[in-house]
Amino acid sequence: MIIQDVIRQIEEFAPLSYAEDFDNVGLLVGTPDQEVKGILVTLDTLENVIEEAIEKNCNLIVSFHPIIFSGLKKITGNNYVERVVLKAIKNDIAIYAIHTALDNHFQGVNARICETLGLQHHRILIPKDNAIKKLVTFVPKEAAQSLREALFAAGAGSIGNYDNCSFNVEGTGSFRGNEDSNPVIGEKGITHYESETRIGITYPKHRESKVLHALFKNHPYEEVAYEITTLENKHQHIGMGMIGELPEPTAAEDFLKTVKSTMHCGVIRHSEFTGKKVKKVAVLGGSGAFAIKNAISAGADIYLTADLKYHDFYRAENKIVLADIGHFESEQFTKNLLVEYLTKKFTNFAVVLSVCNTNPVKYL
Repeated sequence: MIIQDVIRQIEEFAPLSYAEDFDNVGLLVGTPDQEVKGILVTLDTLENVIEEAIEKNCNLIVSFHPIIFSGLKKITGNNYVERVVLKAIKNDIAIYAIHTALDNHFQGVNARICETLGLQHHRILIPKDNAIKKLVTFVPKEAAQSLREALFAAGAGSIGNYDNCSFNVEGTGSFRGNEDSNPVIGEKGITHYESETRIGITYPKHRESKVLHALFKNHPYEEVAYEITTLENKHQHIGMGMIGELPEPTAAEDFLKTVKSTMHCGVIRHSEFTGKKVKKVAVLGGSGAFAIKNAISAGADIYLTADLKYHDFYRAENKIVLADIGHFESEQFTKNLLVEYLTKKFTNFAVVLSVCNTNPVKYL
């Protein structure tokens, strides 16, 4: 098995097309055709993680955070990023980062927080824009059903809890082939009228290549007429953060004590309690100050995230409790999630959970 085989499975789960524009995800060090000996999964790729990979005979590190975030103009070992890259190259170890591609996944970082805290009925807090596309094509009436089934099989036609969704209109199409044409129906040089079905079908953008392959493979015409548009509809199963509900309303202080224990937080910084019990909980692993307004708009009683600054806490305005539980703490279970997924995909292959604690923040 080569690295590209692993990448294919990872990106089937968390497509890189859903990573944020600012991010640096994918294969950062190494080549996709390199043979895989073992996979080490970690939250961060530091020097001690490289050493752990060497010790455990793993030549592919799957990391949540990208060790290379901004461009490197030189690699001389003057800082921790350069030292990690140098050590990885010297020891022929590849590094793959998934980061916000997993942040935006419905079963990703924030789903794991909800699961850990026992939140129910969770949904995406900030559904992603420009993630849904629509295909419209025209096909002879008798070929419509087989084409629809092929498009469904390729991942088109799913809307929320429903699949095999399409809209179909019967009509008459016309065409005339030139001397270089080879029409399946009709004769070249003669205008032909055909009873056709107009099929409209939506699909998530990461499925586009498979959907178009199915279209061209199963459409009977020599020239396929089709249209693709990007919809403004938000994708309810892709996006940042989540909001869920506790089984029973709980006092904010008691809930935060539970969070501190369950998430192994060294400390929790929070805004003033509102006096209301907590029922609806918004979560966003990592730096989440940008989503405070979304948590308030969603009616959350408390918002758990990380990296809140002094003035961010003022934005609570007695509408919500803002709680900074720590960056590492909010994302710590991500590597477990990845190990569980990869172990299922590669049952006869070593997928190792890193035991290195990469949290740079210490508490007295």
